[in-house]
Amino acid sequence: MKPVDTKTHILNAAEELFALRGPHGTSLRQVIVRARVNLAAVHYHFGSKESVLEAVLARRLVPLNAERLALIEAHERARGGRAVPLELILESLVAPALRLSRDPRKGGGTFMRLLGRCFTEPDPAIQAMLTRQFSGVADHFTPAFRRALPGLPAVELFWRLHFLVGAMGHTMADAERLRTFSGGLCNPDDTEGTIARLVSFLTAGLRAKVPEVK
Repeated sequence: MKPVDTKTHILNAAEELFALRGPHGTSLRQVIVRARVNLAAVHYHFGSKESVLEAVLARRLVPLNAERLALIEAHERARGGRAVPLELILESLVAPALRLSRDPRKGGGTFMRLLGRCFTEPDPAIQAMLTRQFSGVADHFTPAFRRALPGLPAVELFWRLHFLVGAMGHTMADAERLRTFSGGLCNPDDTEGTIARLVSFLTAGLRAKVPEVK
């Protein structure tokens, strides 16, 4: 087995601590102790706690979002300019993330707990990091959703995409609660089954009748 280098040790330790305590509740000293490195090593590879957090996010999100874009672009090429079916758009967006959430080699539940914390942190710097990571996905998927749902007003589309992110994030970050809540009837380890059910649920939500809102 290839030995883990110092930079990876730091990222692994930071990911665990950020997920457990949150970025604000974790000090750089705690990361150093968990990684068993010295302060000079952290400054050499990253420079600051904020840079460590950004690197932790990028390590998982860059390949995840690249996979999402590759999938949707492949469907677009196959359709020859026609709208990609809604189910395929959702599968391209959801499936890579859910597979990541259940893969311990790629951070699995630990990273998803961290991501959930980052989404709810009222910190402009953290929100800017997330925006940088997800802007490319949003820029590509939003027009795809618009083409697949041509009659849906823009305001309703954005509300529904907001709900989509919430459903996906909760499913990834707190899957074990479902096992307990269902008395073992539902198995969150069935990743492909979870993907199929979530895509079906989100498809129905995105196609739902537009409510009359005063």
